[in-house]
Amino acid sequence: MPIFEINLPKTISKALGIPKKSPKEAQLRVLKKLLRRARYTAFGQKNKFEQIVLSRHPGKTFQQNVPTYNYNKIYNEWWYQTLDGKEDICWPGKIKYFALSSGTSESASKYIPITNDLLKGNKVIMIKQLLSLLTYQSTSLSSIGSGMLTLGGSTDLQKGPGYYAGDLSGITAKKSPFWFQPFYKPGKKIAKEKNWNKKLVDIVEKAPDWDIGFLAGVPAWIQMCLEMVIEKYKVKNIHEIWPNLTFFVHGGVSFEPYKIGFEKLLGKPITYVETYLASEGFLAWQDKQNAKGMRLSYNQHIFFEFVPFDENNFDADGEMVENPEALMIHEVEEGKDYALLISTNAGAWRYLIGDTVRFVDKENAEIIITGRTKHFLSIVGEHLSVDNMNKAIHLVSEEFNLSIPEYAVRGENVDSLFGHHWYVACDQEVDGVALAKAIDEKLIVLNDDYAIERKNTLKRIRVTVLKENIFMDFMQAKGKIGGQHKFPRVLKGDILKDWEIFIQNK
Repeated sequence: MPIFEINLPKTISKALGIPKKSPKEAQLRVLKKLLRRARYTAFGQKNKFEQIVLSRHPGKTFQQNVPTYNYNKIYNEWWYQTLDGKEDICWPGKIKYFALSSGTSESASKYIPITNDLLKGNKVIMIKQLLSLLTYQSTSLSSIGSGMLTLGGSTDLQKGPGYYAGDLSGITAKKSPFWFQPFYKPGKKIAKEKNWNKKLVDIVEKAPDWDIGFLAGVPAWIQMCLEMVIEKYKVKNIHEIWPNLTFFVHGGVSFEPYKIGFEKLLGKPITYVETYLASEGFLAWQDKQNAKGMRLSYNQHIFFEFVPFDENNFDADGEMVENPEALMIHEVEEGKDYALLISTNAGAWRYLIGDTVRFVDKENAEIIITGRTKHFLSIVGEHLSVDNMNKAIHLVSEEFNLSIPEYAVRGENVDSLFGHHWYVACDQEVDGVALAKAIDEKLIVLNDDYAIERKNTLKRIRVTVLKENIFMDFMQAKGKIGGQHKFPRVLKGDILKDWEIFIQNK
């Protein structure tokens, strides 16, 4: 039984937007609300939002009238004007904040518009998730009253001509309400620090002064922080410093590869809570303990569409075709991978966010993240997803009792032999040949296409074991150090060339 039973009054329930309608009805309501707000913008006028709202089937009409966009397309056609200070382009008013977002495979930062409407919607989802923690069996009064340590970007934002830019986590922390400040760590001064290494050192110095019940951030950086605290104060585990630590709220990457190494830092079990918070919005959240997936934020501020992730809608490089098949939330099927299109109250319209998801519970709109549209490997038709890779690494970690916090894989063709080359981070002694054999065996079970190609054209599987600091040093060399940056799971193109040069020099 949960420690707390919550019966929300109807007024609070209504204020939080807790859904009573089906996902389909809720999504159509969200779409109409977005279209009405943006109907007098330049984008809304061109795409006839007023007529779409009045149509008999606004969802289908919206899909027929409005083209799909990736970042480059929507920026070059529309968003660049908002950086110039123009108002009412894709969302009413002037855009004053931009989240800087760039994957490790891209050198230039993306400028993602951030509006007060988007931040308000994100905060509602955050409050919903915090309230849901009260029903968890591990929740106690001491953990609720403790602080939350968030490892995110600097709140000292870059100032442009009429706007501010930085990590979404930094923008969110800077604009957080006054009542949240006493709970928020590392506090305003440290949060403002731009130098990531200095920020970690400052956090380690302050660690004994804080009572932390919640951790929030990308697993790799949180783990590094905990290791530094443990080493600094010569303790056996982090619970000797923070006895009330109960929750780790994580997102952005699968936690499976990190779990074994992470749990070696703990003195007692904690509860892991997954979120799906991207620069473009708070897309999904784990709303109950031991949930199969995360619940899409379908009732608040985002309209979702789902493009089947197959050869009909994406080319071999993971680029979406011009007019893809796009499904609404009631049209999807469980067990299939979809690329996400989102429309938001920050002026993103039918925007390809780049992630792929799979429904594990359609009735409750629960999804898991399975990878990225460009982070998959299929050089001979093996269709290997990041989800497959994560599961294989997790299974071999358990089998060999290894901590493998990072990994990456590339396709290769050596002497007319197609194969996969894995780079695995592990500070323990391990036989790379044995590890390659184990990973291969797991993937044969996990992926039928992979199993078929291993009998035919996929002939060579090998593993290079590297120290964990090699991966972290590469990220630092690329300027990708900090709370929201993740190591790419699939190495292709320029990032592969940079990695090869880096490894040779090392």
